[in-house]
Amino acid sequence: MKCLVTGGAGFIGSHLVDRLVKDGHEVVIIDDLSTGNKENLNSNAVWNNMDIGLSTTPPYLEKIMNGVDVVFHLAAKARVQPSIEDPISFNRANVDGTLHLLHACKVAGVKRFVFSSSSSVYGNAKQFPTTEECELNPISPYALQKAIGEQYCKLFSEVYNLSTVCLRYFNVYGDRMSLDGAYRLVIPIFAQQKLDGESLTINGDGKQRRDFTHVDDVIEANIKTGFSKMDFNGDAFNIGNGDNRSVNQIAEMIGGDVVNLESVIEPKETLAGIGKANFVLNWKPNNKIEDWIKTYKKGLGI
Repeated sequence: MKCLVTGGAGFIGSHLVDRLVKDGHEVVIIDDLSTGNKENLNSNAVWNNMDIGLSTTPPYLEKIMNGVDVVFHLAAKARVQPSIEDPISFNRANVDGTLHLLHACKVAGVKRFVFSSSSSVYGNAKQFPTTEECELNPISPYALQKAIGEQYCKLFSEVYNLSTVCLRYFNVYGDRMSLDGAYRLVIPIFAQQKLDGESLTINGDGKQRRDFTHVDDVIEANIKTGFSKMDFNGDAFNIGNGDNRSVNQIAEMIGGDVVNLESVIEPKETLAGIGKANFVLNWKPNNKIEDWIKTYKKGLGI
């Protein structure tokens, strides 16, 4: 099939492109490299340097969509704190960009749209594990924009008969993680601090817990939904590991002295209920954070 991946030079997107190329699909990438890395681009994919949020972009998108079967939308401005400081530019990228893509899919007759959403749509969840039926309560502009993206997906399914599916990622980790940008996790930050001989910095008391999910498991969820014969109508699926670790535990795995900083706006806990993804998609995670960190540390020589 012909697939389009937005954010194909990014952490998760580049892994997805590699998998699609390996599986024999024709792949087109859209990435303006605002957070992606040119070195991550697969040479067997066609790259378009484009900002999907610009108002002048839609006509070009429609041309690029010609013949595309499946769109995987991963491009986003995705850091919580910067979205609080600059909600307008984040809205343009995350809401306008998603709408532009959905409309281009409708015009071009794309068969499937897979939207990369986020566990942040739940905000400070009241139920753990958190299931897809739980109330959405975004506590940042970024989280709200992901929730709006999901609603646009559902609307385009109901009004324009475009098959859409939303994957809510829980704290993705793995090779190509960045110290900056969309998927800025504590793991590479701690590792870099240890390499530099510095104390590990923890926001707040470190008791906040996260459901850490390996990028390979996220890619498998994209593949299963992208090429499923089921008809999705904006359906949402949690893509997490189904367990969680505290920031203090991650610091212990990396090793070293720690220093506690002021707290930031963030959920106290994330824990994915993954029963729906397992039952409907026959998907389950196959990786553990402890195993990966051991290999990660060995590769860095720490």
